[in-house]
Amino acid sequence: MYQLAPNIELLFTETGDYPDRVRAAAAAGFDAVEMWGPTGVDAPAEPKDVPALKAALEETGTQLTAQLSEPRTQFMIPPWDHSEFFRKLDEGVAIARDLGCPRIVVGSGTGFGGWKRHVQLDKLVEIYQKAVTQIDGSGITLVLEPVNIRVDHPGSLLDRTAEAAYVARGVDSPDFGILYDIYHSAVEGEDMAAELEGAGDLIRYVQLADAPGRGEPGTGELDWPARLRTLRASGYDGPIGLEYYPQSASAASVRRIVEWAAVA
Repeated sequence: MYQLAPNIELLFTETGDYPDRVRAAAAAGFDAVEMWGPTGVDAPAEPKDVPALKAALEETGTQLTAQLSEPRTQFMIPPWDHSEFFRKLDEGVAIARDLGCPRIVVGSGTGFGGWKRHVQLDKLVEIYQKAVTQIDGSGITLVLEPVNIRVDHPGSLLDRTAEAAYVARGVDSPDFGILYDIYHSAVEGEDMAAELEGAGDLIRYVQLADAPGRGEPGTGELDWPARLRTLRASGYDGPIGLEYYPQSASAASVRRIVEWAAVA
């Protein structure tokens, strides 16, 4: 059975602030949650009361599976100065370690105008080689997320799972991998089985939402039992983040995916 981690930016928001959402997720039967950025430098995330959040996680025995790096859209050239990303990376790692979170989600930003695509990808390799060296020994894994540019993230550089795999292979570190988001991949029209086979053991985290609409599983067109079987066949057995916009109350919105995941 997969460990499911509701995203507390989107789910259980009706119960109050982030610590209350952790408690509500735990009361609904979850032993894990995920979130966006801890300090709120990137909208629409809000700053977290980290001590209160830590207390809620410890009180409920809930694992924080992933948080976002900040800032998210840092890699445009010019400027050449990426010092703010690296400075905030140290801050994010410190918060992740305090909260017991093993992963930080990183992105590509909007790329480097006028450069050939392979050159831009190689620049990402260079940036993230430096990043994993900087956080060496922290116990934190960076997971690179390709996102769809057709609906949600127009202008983003990295929109293909295979190109994320190219970057991850170039970084070549046990502390770096790929976040495979089933929703983003579906919107881009990718073949899930082929992409997972191509990425192999580079997949270190998975998220989901239905498509179209980025809603709760069962509200769109994706065959979730089949998708979860494909994921299982790929060998992935880690946590899955539930990063969707619920169309019903949070506890009700998760019922079908919980049932499908239980037999996947």
